[in-house]
Amino acid sequence: MNLFESIGIDASYIVILLFFIVGVMIVLYILLLKKFKEYKRNYDAFMTGSDAENLEQAILAKFIEVDEIKDIIAKHAETTQDQEAALKFAYQKFAINKYDAFGEMGGKLSFSLCMLTDNNDGFILTSVHSANEGSYIYIKEIIRGEAYLLLSEEEKKALDRAKERKSCLDD
Repeated sequence: MNLFESIGIDASYIVILLFFIVGVMIVLYILLLKKFKEYKRNYDAFMTGSDAENLEQAILAKFIEVDEIKDIIAKHAETTQDQEAALKFAYQKFAINKYDAFGEMGGKLSFSLCMLTDNNDGFILTSVHSANEGSYIYIKEIIRGEAYLLLSEEEKKALDRAKERKSCLDD
């Protein structure tokens, strides 16, 4: 006690500090015991009824499952690639341009429908409606975004809109 008194520290403060440190250590010890019991319970559940041979079989079975999953993933990747390749030949872009061909009737009954693949191959289907002569339908082939037949303004508008991937109706 003379040592603490010579420094100017009351020994009762040291004792209180030591009690506090011991209390913290007890709390930490209890938490560690709880965690250890949880790990032991998990370990026992894992090892229950298993000897080294059964454990090895379980691990090998998991490896087989992983290999099967890898095969399934490879098949799905191949299928996805096939679908992407097939999708390039499907009509993906379209536009329709409705108009009144002769100005004699309202309702915009004539139209030009353009349907294109991803490579801008496809067709333009045009229906020209007349009150006096009936309706006429024409189809023009589109190759790489170009028509090799003369296009009307309405057909050009539908083609341009389809190439831009627009699919809304004309205002």
